[in-house]
Amino acid sequence: MFLRFFLWSSRETETWRGVNTFPRPGTVLTCLCPIVPGEVVFGSPAAVRAENRLRWDLSPEQIRQLSEELIGNTKKVYDAVGQLDLDAVTMENTLKALADVEVEYTVQRNMLDFPQHVSPCKEVRAASTEADKRLSEFDVEMSMREDVYLRVVALQKKMEAAIMSPEARRYMERLIKLGRRNGLHLPTETQQEIKSIKKKLSNLCIDFNKNLNEDTTSLSFTRDQLGGLPEDFLSSLEKDGDELKITLKYPHYFPTMKKCFVPETRRKLEEAFNSRCKEENSAILKELVKLRAQKSSLLGFSTHADFVLEMNMAKSGKKVASFLEDLSRKLKPLGEDERAVLLQLKQKECEKRGVSFDGQLHAWDTRYFMTQVEETQYAVDQNLLKEFFPMEVVTRGLLDIYQELLGLSFQPVDGACGWHPDVSLYCVKDRAGGQAVGQFYLDLYPREGKYGHAACFGLQPGCLRPDGSRQMSVAAMVANFSKPTAKAPSLLQHDEVETYFHEFGHVMHQLCAQADYAMFSGTHVERDFVEAPSQMLENWVWEKEPLQRMSRHYRTGKPIPEELLDKLIKSRLANTGLFNLRQIVLAKVDQALHTRTGLDPAEEYGRLCQEVLGIPASQGTNMPATFGHLAGGYDAQYYGYLWSEVFSMDMFYARFKQEGIMNPKVGLDYRKFILQPGGSEDASEMLRKFLGREPKQEAFLQSKGLTVEPDADAPCPC
Repeated sequence: MFLRFFLWSSRETETWRGVNTFPRPGTVLTCLCPIVPGEVVFGSPAAVRAENRLRWDLSPEQIRQLSEELIGNTKKVYDAVGQLDLDAVTMENTLKALADVEVEYTVQRNMLDFPQHVSPCKEVRAASTEADKRLSEFDVEMSMREDVYLRVVALQKKMEAAIMSPEARRYMERLIKLGRRNGLHLPTETQQEIKSIKKKLSNLCIDFNKNLNEDTTSLSFTRDQLGGLPEDFLSSLEKDGDELKITLKYPHYFPTMKKCFVPETRRKLEEAFNSRCKEENSAILKELVKLRAQKSSLLGFSTHADFVLEMNMAKSGKKVASFLEDLSRKLKPLGEDERAVLLQLKQKECEKRGVSFDGQLHAWDTRYFMTQVEETQYAVDQNLLKEFFPMEVVTRGLLDIYQELLGLSFQPVDGACGWHPDVSLYCVKDRAGGQAVGQFYLDLYPREGKYGHAACFGLQPGCLRPDGSRQMSVAAMVANFSKPTAKAPSLLQHDEVETYFHEFGHVMHQLCAQADYAMFSGTHVERDFVEAPSQMLENWVWEKEPLQRMSRHYRTGKPIPEELLDKLIKSRLANTGLFNLRQIVLAKVDQALHTRTGLDPAEEYGRLCQEVLGIPASQGTNMPATFGHLAGGYDAQYYGYLWSEVFSMDMFYARFKQEGIMNPKVGLDYRKFILQPGGSEDASEMLRKFLGREPKQEAFLQSKGLTVEPDADAPCPC
């Protein structure tokens, strides 16, 4: 989630702003971090205004009204810039005017369109979704302002020999680049066609993800049909007569697929999960792919992938295809070995249960038997393990680790007004100087209508305000972990602990970035790098000391037994071939849809599942119609999860593993060189500064269980 406002989301619109957020002068929720007046944040020359300008008590009518006011106020600024004589443009009346309105627009916008993902009120969610559509259309209108574009071009010519800060020049050049990527250098008729397509794309993306968020599909099963699931899970389920209701939300779906020994239950659940919103989203996806190709062609690109990748580290679809093919070739032998092990386990299971063995692995078998691999080959009992990860203990340990590593301190904000009683708010300060850095919300449990995955939403960008002071950053981590019950607290699977660590890493990126411009705030880096900072921090949940710090048995308070801890750490390589081959399938589907024409998404997904993974997709399902990334800003960019892992593993092994995983000096270097710049520098430059050299691929390949011959002089294929 990025060019817009959350990790992993960002829609189609390339605007002059690159961010979206929302608050409102005069009607703000003020949540202040106590700070020393006049002091500054780590690395920043500007005094910080420790003010959270967001409010979450807006009614549907207020959301509609404020949307129109925001549009009107923002348009006035664009009109003023667009009416300037070309020889009268200055830094103040052009570049600063656009930067200042971007700050206000971003804050206000997020306050209006974030509620669609989290509000417990359906009417508020609907109003927020409509506001998002209205504002997205406005984004398109402003992104197509040729008059404003020409003023920025005129300013660039005037400032060619002038002294400017590197970030100011980068901002000016980025505005011109975005203008050309919107076709503002093309004939008026072409511009109008591009504008029309962009508006359609924006609305389609909103509808695609709204359909998934609002899906309430559930299936009901008897206790016998849910055999293998622990009693604490079963007792948490809603009753449907004599049966128990399983929803398709993560806290229900994944535990059932991992532990239920009844194949028919798993089959029904997997087919329902990958058929969510099948009819409506299948049509939307096909239209999205067609319109993206049309727009890219109008802009002079051969494919939509090439259009998108121009702004990324990869630069071209050919380089991405080569990266994925090379990795697939290296992983396939490992995947074949793992698949053979799963088949052996299935045969034993069939003999044990007295059912016939068909000699095949199905889509509903993989998670179940992959869990068995962890439990048999590595002796990791996932049901036992989760008893050592109660939410409160994990949260406390996670926060302590991040504070120590990055030189920060977190304090709960008592009585803060959130959008739901489950939500908590924390104030973040620099530990050395006590100055405010930002605030973050935690919204960790599922509820009806809520965003269904785990993500970080940037809500208030950390950047300079019009008066030169620094606006502190505010972000929210939204997740769907298992709720506490009357008998037990929320208990996390280890992979949920990993997800928690990952998404909170995005929160820290949002807060620690110190860019001057909202466009470069927080996680607004190249999309195929944006996951790297968080992926690197996932390593801490595979290291003994951090694991000990964020675990305690929920009943006895005892630590994880040393033997179980060792087995868990060794299990990191369990199923790594199949897991990463599935990531390659998803990345290849994404690339295929955005480089070739006339493809049926479900058929292409099925073909690649068989070809790359060796496990067929279930008949009648359409996984791409449930693949929110395709309509959430990752179009032609899902490869970035694997691509950025090259850098995340290199950073971890080159610095933290060698110098100490809790070494505060390395942590501060990481904060300074990787998090602090935001998008004000190229990712390649940040990496060189932190690593002291060019990136290398060895650590990434070793982390996948592959044997490599280290070559210090070999360039990174990325």
